Amino acid sequence: MKIERRKLRTAEVYTASLNDIMFFLLLFFLIVSTLVTPATIQVLLPKSKTSSDVVVKKQINLTITADHKYYIEKKEITFEEIEPQLAALVAKKKEKEEMIVLLHADKSLNLQDAVSVIDIGNKLKVKMILFTKKENG
Repeated sequence: MKIERRKLRTAEVYTASLNDIMFFLLLFFLIVSTLVTPATIQVLLPKSKTSSDVVVKKQINLTITADHKYYIEKKEITFEEIEPQLAALVAKKKEKEEMIVLLHADKSLNLQDAVSVIDIGNKLKVKMILFTKKENG
């Protein structure tokens, strides 16, 4: 008498529809998260006639490399062109706009090189900020 063995069946979970379910859950949480406001204190602000007079700060990047090359917004210029270029940018500013020049100077430069550029900014009455790197430790 021959005993026949049953074929072993492996358990299988059909996961093709799980992709759709996960997509809809993700979409649901994205939509809900944009509608939720953070826990803030709700205040009714008073009205003002000058409330639209907000100062907008415009930033200009001025870079000085170690080999004394000057760049305004990634455009290479000479030292003599710094003042006219900045003056042109200051002339273009709107009434409620404040200009700030972000000065990126290489650390190997003389202090006088950076001060010369800052003097140009002072002459044009433009705020200048010298960028530094935070020291670890």
